[in-house]
Amino acid sequence: MFNGILIDKDDSGYRVQLTAIDEAQLPAGDVTVRVSHSTLNYKDALAITNKGPIVRKFPMVPGVDLAGTVQASSDPDFKPGDQVLLNGWGVGEGHWGGLAQLARLEGKWLIPLPDAFTASQAMAIGTAGYTAMLAVMALEKNGLTPDKGEVLVTGANGGVGSFSIAILAKLGYRVVASTGRLEESGYLKQLGATEIIDRATLSEPGRPLVKERWAGAIDSVGSHTLANICASTRYRGTVAACGLAQGMDFPASVAPFILRGVTLAGIDSVMRPRQDRIDAWARLVTDLDQDKLALITHEIGLSEVIETAQRLMDGGVRGRVVVDTQR
Repeated sequence: MFNGILIDKDDSGYRVQLTAIDEAQLPAGDVTVRVSHSTLNYKDALAITNKGPIVRKFPMVPGVDLAGTVQASSDPDFKPGDQVLLNGWGVGEGHWGGLAQLARLEGKWLIPLPDAFTASQAMAIGTAGYTAMLAVMALEKNGLTPDKGEVLVTGANGGVGSFSIAILAKLGYRVVASTGRLEESGYLKQLGATEIIDRATLSEPGRPLVKERWAGAIDSVGSHTLANICASTRYRGTVAACGLAQGMDFPASVAPFILRGVTLAGIDSVMRPRQDRIDAWARLVTDLDQDKLALITHEIGLSEVIETAQRLMDGGVRGRVVVDTQR
């Protein structure tokens, strides 16, 4: 038996509880991992609070991230005792995820835990930091360098936003952070933002083109915000889109793309090829100031996950939530 967060749905309704689970209930997979740490992401909170159609089959253990030790493996790439981590792959949605003390997974979903990180540090980074790194790499691939100008980061107080600011600042970029919580400006400046703007300046319907400002941007908001970013991005600039907190719609015109040569780069972190994941985590070792993790992260136990998920949905959680599955 092991402890985990279990979501179920039947004729009596939608239920979420911390409960003891029989190992025999674990889904099929060729690697069994003793989970040390997981995280509580926005997607996990949606699933736990039933605020979005995240879970595709029941019962389900949520948790899109996990780190831990291989307990058993029939995959030749992994052996008992190996330290591994996982981000995405539909885990926590269609396959039991990381918010439990044990997980059975496909080996192709796992990568080795970098020696530079503990399991707790890797989960402090998690999908949010990994996605932020993929976004920065996309900007670089399209020619962005610190001398090109300001880089905008939206959703700045969220996990992706926080890591994007920290990574870009360490790389020497001038970062402008957009947030709806201006009272958190001090935190964002500690991460490396040089200017803070109110998200309201970007979130309303705008014009197809406005004055050029951003050399690049990382957006986790979508909708009118993303449209306005594209409209104000400089000639041949790049916008990396990785979220939809404001909405899935994109009420924009083609003007920024055909008149200014702006690139809109979509950032998928869920189904990313394995080598891309390894490359992104290698960059995180060198390009993320680990001293910033304490600013971005706080840790809870499994017993606090359900309550914290509701606070996250209510906008009461800053940065990253690491879950120690052993408490």
